[in-house]
Amino acid sequence: MSSLIVDLVLCGIAYVVLIYFVATMTRARIQRGRNRNDDGDGGIEDFTPPKIDLPPGVIWPSDIPKRRKQTEIF
Repeated sequence: MSSLIVDLVLCGIAYVVLIYFVATMTRARIQRGRNRNDDGDGGIEDFTPPKIDLPPGVIWPSDIPKRRKQTEIF
């Protein structure tokens, strides 16, 4: 047999063994994790933005000062 055929057979065997191990590992993980009632984060959700120390002169868009209505005087 030529070396090309031997290489192809060995690559095929390695491929089959690799697929077997991947299939058995993922099947075990799926069976262990069947109970999906929780989100997995393990805590209370906090939707507040982080407190970041901004440089002077930079403000958050939600902290924009309210403008007073200007009355037109003629």
